[in-house]
Amino acid sequence: MSSKDWIEKDYYAALGVDKSASSDEIKKAYRKLARESHPDHNPGDTGAEERFKTVSEAYAVLGDEKKRREYDEMRSLFGSGAFRRGARGAGQPGGMPFDVSDLFGGGAGGGDNRFSGGGFTDLFSSIFSGGGAGGPARPRGPARGRDVETEVALDFEDAVRGVTLPLTLRAPGVCDTCHGNGAKPGTQPVACPVCHGAGVTTRNQGSFSFSEPCRNCQGVGTIVEEKCPECHGTGGVTKTRTLNVRFPAGVADGQRIRLAGRGEPGERGGPAGDLFVQVKVRPDELFGRTGDDLTLNVPITYAEAVLGTDLRVPTLDGTVTLRVPPGTPSGRVLRARGKGVVRKDGRAGDLLVTLDVVVPAKVSDEARAALETFAAQTPPAAREHLDARVRRFS
Repeated sequence: MSSKDWIEKDYYAALGVDKSASSDEIKKAYRKLARESHPDHNPGDTGAEERFKTVSEAYAVLGDEKKRREYDEMRSLFGSGAFRRGARGAGQPGGMPFDVSDLFGGGAGGGDNRFSGGGFTDLFSSIFSGGGAGGPARPRGPARGRDVETEVALDFEDAVRGVTLPLTLRAPGVCDTCHGNGAKPGTQPVACPVCHGAGVTTRNQGSFSFSEPCRNCQGVGTIVEEKCPECHGTGGVTKTRTLNVRFPAGVADGQRIRLAGRGEPGERGGPAGDLFVQVKVRPDELFGRTGDDLTLNVPITYAEAVLGTDLRVPTLDGTVTLRVPPGTPSGRVLRARGKGVVRKDGRAGDLLVTLDVVVPAKVSDEARAALETFAAQTPPAAREHLDARVRRFS
């Protein structure tokens, strides 16, 4: 995209977000709009295709912190009118003409010379070309492919143990006919006749000199004279591909797995983007998870809580026996060490067993008589700290 695009196009409006929007808000807006306007979901709709290109172009700038910062600075400079030619000094009628080069050490005043040498022209050239301050414009070269995101749902046990699954994607891939260079088999891309392979052009406008990506070759430096009949010169086609993705042991719900170079192919042989796999873990009917620990709720009877018992409970790889001590209250947590999620260093979390004392809604006459005998021989619960407050309302 050219410097003119950066000045004239409002990428925030394209994504429907405010200029103060966070990176997450920008990403969320892009994903929503990209899904709605994706060509695969709107076959034959040229308007949707243009909207998809617009939001993709906007996210390519606003989704990159460095590019977003440069974009904001450029629009702020030009939007303020600070660099319009013929500006008057200090707003005074008839004042001395304002020479922008004075700001950068180009005047005779001998002021701050931090920008001397390349001066104003090199400063703006560096903004438009993405180079450093005072640096020469550089060709963009073959464009890197965009990153791709997808979502995979894993069973709870697979997430804990780790699993390798085939992942089928329908997404852009490298054209098998031209192998990504966009040229018809038997031919090769040639140097752009406008920029002579540099990928950038420079034009002078009075006091300004602008360097920007060559519009004829889109900054690549080469053009395809005879386009590949399969991909029509883009170097990529939409295809179905299957990848075997390894999800490591202990992968958590919401975690993203990055597969470098498995995203969209680059334009005309450029490097491919990355594939990010968002993990969703299905809940288990028995186990829960807190960090590297597994959790389990186990009901016990009132008699087991009072008298104590040996409790046999399941784990993901067998069973363990836990000792419930006499007088155990409801809600006590017992720990089975090493029976949780295996960490990256080989150590494992624990299984945390929460005991829930179950009180029966109905009991037999014999059980009731036994409980009444038990109650008569058991001292009442200590409630002295409540009695004083109760007496206040009696």
